[in-house]
Amino acid sequence: MVPRLDLSRLRPGIVAAALLVALLAAGCGSGPRRAAPRVSVTVAQVERREVPLEIHATGTVEPIQTAAVAAQVGGIVTRLAFREGDEVTQGQLLIQIDPRPFRAAAEQASANLMRDVAQARTARADADRANSLFSSGAIAAADHDRTIATADALDGTVRADSAALATARLNLEFASIRSPITGRTGSLNVHVGDLVKSGGSDPLVTVNRLRPIRVRFTVPQAELPRIQRYRDQSPRVFVSAGNDDSLEIAGALAFVDNAVDASTGTLLLKGEFPNADHRLWPGEFVQVRLVLTTQKNATVVPAPAIANGQQGTFVYVLNADSTTTARPVTVDHADDITAVVSSGLEAGETVITDGQFRIGPGARVIVRHAPGGKAK
Repeated sequence: MVPRLDLSRLRPGIVAAALLVALLAAGCGSGPRRAAPRVSVTVAQVERREVPLEIHATGTVEPIQTAAVAAQVGGIVTRLAFREGDEVTQGQLLIQIDPRPFRAAAEQASANLMRDVAQARTARADADRANSLFSSGAIAAADHDRTIATADALDGTVRADSAALATARLNLEFASIRSPITGRTGSLNVHVGDLVKSGGSDPLVTVNRLRPIRVRFTVPQAELPRIQRYRDQSPRVFVSAGNDDSLEIAGALAFVDNAVDASTGTLLLKGEFPNADHRLWPGEFVQVRLVLTTQKNATVVPAPAIANGQQGTFVYVLNADSTTTARPVTVDHADDITAVVSSGLEAGETVITDGQFRIGPGARVIVRHAPGGKAK
């Protein structure tokens, strides 16, 4: 049994304070509680549409073929048959080296061949006669062998002369330096009157084939399974130059390296583009968008709607009564803009895209921009 407090034995000040506390407690218990303020949020609707499966990267443009043109014979440059930056075709004359020394060498080699052919013909006739005489015992074996050896030696001389003539004619042909490929010429490193040497380390001019052209780029090795999965579906590659994302150039995936670079953990890929208008230029940096495939009827939400918790990824779904519910979801893949959800959401539902980190399950919210332009 609780003893009753005898207020008559307390001091008047203490009694007054006790009564005040009791009145305040009674007032707090009987008055209405203030409702928690609503959090302002932004929402978006869950959509079902086609979504490209993409990988983004930065790439470098490179010619599909390049040729460093050098002199194969030495001499004085007598003519330049093109201007720097010209489009040239395969086999077109670029640089002419003085051909007179090579023409003279070819004529000399031809004369030597004619002389030795005549001598070899005479020696072969003598060898045939020596065979007949040796069979009848008319000449000694030593004379017979000497005649046969002379004929064979002259046959070898003829063959050597033929090779020398072919070399001289080839050098005469090399005096006219021609383009090995079709493409655009670069900076010219020689002028008329210059003495060039054969086999120099610096090219006289470089020719790049710009149509078609390629873009090389790397992706993280984690993307390798997806690339292998869709490689046979002819993935498309789209590039945009500089900061201009509004105008993309379409091409095809032409090359996937056969090994991951162990030092960087990346895989090298190349896209090929027709480049008929020469919009892509060797050495240029571009933004690359590799589209592996297009997913049909994918469930899509804005990427900011996805949150990570201890139990995994989830979103806040907005209910009809302006309350929220945390919904676990499975994200198939996502980028900076959109996320494709494989389970947990249905098309038409509304998810919170901004402000979800200030609320909890069951919280009441106010929508800044609801679908249809009306606040909830």
